Amino acid sequence: MKLNVTTLEGKDAGSVELSEAIFGLDVRADLIQRCVNWQLAKRQAGTHKAKGRAEIARTGKKMYKQKGTGGARHGSARVPQFRGGGRAFGPVVRSHAFDLPKKVRALALKHALSAKAKDGSLIVLDQAVLEAAKTKALLGHFSGLGLTNALIIDGAELNNGFAIAARNIPNIDVLPIQGINVYDILRRQKLVLTKAALDALEARFK
Repeated sequence: MKLNVTTLEGKDAGSVELSEAIFGLDVRADLIQRCVNWQLAKRQAGTHKAKGRAEIARTGKKMYKQKGTGGARHGSARVPQFRGGGRAFGPVVRSHAFDLPKKVRALALKHALSAKAKDGSLIVLDQAVLEAAKTKALLGHFSGLGLTNALIIDGAELNNGFAIAARNIPNIDVLPIQGINVYDILRRQKLVLTKAALDALEARFK
């Protein structure tokens, strides 16, 4: 699969051959969904908590005598039936994370990349470098490239000027190649890969 390479200024910078094993797969939505669910579950805080009856600070003395009142039989005031009592089967602090095999995660990433390539939502950038960290200048470049909602993946090291200028622009994410993930690829309309990112991806999946 051949794709044109463009510069940040919108000029032609040749073309690049994309690996069919990474960008040419028949997209499987089930694999992508499994990986997204795994990512979202893993980042869930799980700090929700409700007090059970054992954690309520109330006396355990029997409320009133067993017989002769005409009312229901009750013992402790900590039980869930009463206002201020403990909650039955309430949420507890826990991890929502579950395991997903490493090979499934790698395959899901390939399918997410293939989905962007098939949609025509993949752009290859010569390099993501900006001399002065000016958001206005970068917005002008993005406007020329038609980028309003995009994930930009660079090599192992981000250009400082580019990263600082981009972090104030809404709906634009900039990540090094180590941070590439299925969820972020899907949540943005366009995927922009630099040539350094492409080389790193091909080395990773070799």
